Amino acid sequence: MRKKMADTIRFLAADMVQQANSGHPGAPLGLADVMTVLSEYLTLNPKNPKFINRDRLVFSGGHASALVYSMLHLWGFDVSLEDLKEFRQLGSKTPGHPEFGHTPGVEVTTGPLGQGVANAVGFAMAKKFIAKKFPEITHKVYCLCGDGDLEEGISYEACSLAGIHKLNDLVIIYDDNSISIEGNVKIAFNEDVKKRFKSQGFNVLQINGHNYDEIDSALKIAKNATKPTLIMAKTIIARGAVGLEGSHKTHGSPLGDDVISESKKAAGFSEAKFNIDEDVLVRFRCMIEKGELAEAEFNKNANIQEIEAFFNKDYSKIEFPKFNKGEKLATRASNGKILNAIAAGVPSFIGGSADLAPSNNTHLNDEEDFPVGRNMHFGIREHAMGAISNAFAAYGLAPYVATFLIFSDYLKPAYRIAALSGHKNYWIFTHDTIFLGEDGPTHQPIEQIATLRSIPNSYTFRPADANENIACWKTALKLENAPCAFALTRQGIEIFTECENVDKGGYILSEDENAQITLIATGSEVSLAMEVKKLLDKPCNVVSVPCFELFDAQDEEYKNQVIKLNTKTVAIEAATAYEWYKYADKVINMHTFGASGKGADVYKHFGFDAQQIAKEI
Repeated sequence: MRKKMADTIRFLAADMVQQANSGHPGAPLGLADVMTVLSEYLTLNPKNPKFINRDRLVFSGGHASALVYSMLHLWGFDVSLEDLKEFRQLGSKTPGHPEFGHTPGVEVTTGPLGQGVANAVGFAMAKKFIAKKFPEITHKVYCLCGDGDLEEGISYEACSLAGIHKLNDLVIIYDDNSISIEGNVKIAFNEDVKKRFKSQGFNVLQINGHNYDEIDSALKIAKNATKPTLIMAKTIIARGAVGLEGSHKTHGSPLGDDVISESKKAAGFSEAKFNIDEDVLVRFRCMIEKGELAEAEFNKNANIQEIEAFFNKDYSKIEFPKFNKGEKLATRASNGKILNAIAAGVPSFIGGSADLAPSNNTHLNDEEDFPVGRNMHFGIREHAMGAISNAFAAYGLAPYVATFLIFSDYLKPAYRIAALSGHKNYWIFTHDTIFLGEDGPTHQPIEQIATLRSIPNSYTFRPADANENIACWKTALKLENAPCAFALTRQGIEIFTECENVDKGGYILSEDENAQITLIATGSEVSLAMEVKKLLDKPCNVVSVPCFELFDAQDEEYKNQVIKLNTKTVAIEAATAYEWYKYADKVINMHTFGASGKGADVYKHFGFDAQQIAKEI
């Protein structure tokens, strides 16, 4: 029966790719045997995909999406046979790579290789943290990955953390088929994967990925492991495809009608397209009854109200710190106080830094380290940190992560996935300009803020001082289904703002009657703009725009109230800042990399000097 079930998976996937004339049949055919046996171990509730104690299943190789959707349909999720036939079509429920929030049963967005492995580690970390508080949460985390996932550095970063934290509920199944797009994987990847994972603290099992008994035995061992498990399943890409078994050509191209027909005949399978025999469907659909029973048992024995209260993010309970005008405080420092205030009011608020907590000011006082407490130590692993944060958000936590703004480049793919997925997480980026000084151009961000602002469905906050920082956080916490980044200063900034309309992204900070000039600035350059205004011999308005994206989204009436139409407009930002030409007649910005020297000297050297700017205006 298992063979018939596996063949059903194979040919559903092959038919989907063929009908779309686009997709990746090789991996689904090669993994069909593994998925048939794994189905017997999974606890999912297709009628309630959000059941809290469900097993988390991640397909890190998002190119195996035809396999994902086939399984979701067979298990009984809200993915119909018609949806399978609409694979890769515009507006369908079955896009080219799995997308979080788009298809019921898809836990995370995967496609960029390695992200899913790190997401799976994140799920396992979230589970370990939650289980310390609620032992009734007992689910496992399964991840299917391939050679490409293991070649990407993010997987090494993440699995290192998995071993350190002995994430025994993590099971990674490695589709070890020795094939990549360009041919045999050994042309670029020949390391000893077994030794690599053993050195990282994993239990490693090696099996024939087409032998049902070996698959079964490995999953039994993994279920009772005391540390994370890697199952190296030796498979043949496009297993069962007559004439194309083992060929790299099957990775990303349809098999062809003739090959599919011949393959079905060879397997003794019906040649009808999208064929699912009743006995096969009944076996797979047992997932519904098993999942509903598991959920009923869980609801009977678990403290549902306490669990729901823990995950409920009631931001009204936050008592934000008070800052005094005239006090000088770096926005990274005020941010540290804000983070602690949020943590005190929101129990699911959890996070940490890429080995920079003392510099990022991200340590939560009176909290223990993960997994008992909420202080995370990611080490110097920015990319894995970002992807783990995405998994935390998908799990229902309220995560934040931190590093220097310049190193946002190391986690940009994860940040982009956060925006694409609509994850609600917070990204703290300190040391935000050339003003950090002596460390020089390797550490001074120039283009990073503009890059962050260019990513759709995300918000970048750059507060002028501690008061504006609070207003930015109050705004960010209300925003839904989008990540928020904070660009914060290393240097002290005198507190001077009384914030209004920060939720609109920008507002007039200082206004003159019959103003002829509007100065627009963000972050530490807002106080510079105020100095410039004092030196001008013409009436001038100063506009603070802590969030470009929110301001850009306002209607023209509001924008014209803030940036007066009859004024000459000058934007000031110590970055590339080319996006400000949308609103400004002139931009005082950076045109090159920074330099090493005292922060104030570097700032002035590149033209961020009140007298120089006033003269230029």
